[in-house]
Amino acid sequence: MLDTDTAPARLEAAGIACARLRNLHEPAEHPQPAARERWWEVGSPVGPLRALLPPLTLSGRDEARRGDLPALGQHTAALLRAVGMTDDEIAALRRDGVAA
Repeated sequence: MLDTDTAPARLEAAGIACARLRNLHEPAEHPQPAARERWWEVGSPVGPLRALLPPLTLSGRDEARRGDLPALGQHTAALLRAVGMTDDEIAALRRDGVAA
């Protein structure tokens, strides 16, 4: 395992872009995503959240599907029906606490 001084030095010597992050908040606080307009807001069951756009986008194309985050169990029935389960089977899973 490389220490925190050796790893970046080796990456830089190899011509590999890298940056040191010291905590979990630094990526969200870094000025570059804001400067490149990479943040967007998404709805969620707990309120709006800030999210990053995907790293790869194509010019002139919709960058990403930007729907809200689903609530727990929001799509469960539709997915279980899509794999052949009946409404009674789905109700039993919910009753038994197996599905939301």
